[in-house]
Amino acid sequence: MGTLAAVLAGKKISTSQNKYRADVKGEIENVDGVLKITNIHVQYFLRLDADLKKDAEACLNIYLPMCPGAQSVIGCIQISHGITFE
Repeated sequence: MGTLAAVLAGKKISTSQNKYRADVKGEIENVDGVLKITNIHVQYFLRLDADLKKDAEACLNIYLPMCPGAQSVIGCIQISHGITFE
């Protein structure tokens, strides 16, 4: 959440506690007898003015390469994300 919040802040989009949250779900599968996290999906929720929606979508599309957590597991765990505007 922190990396996306920083990118959003660069576009002057507020991510204060009452405007920004995320739900994270993962899938654990049996891979050759070992339980392994195979997928993580992060669904962001952002309350903002409609005129900032395009900027927020652009931020979602560029933050992942800058995210230390995501970059630590990409290649091992499939990561997907989405954003819901409120």
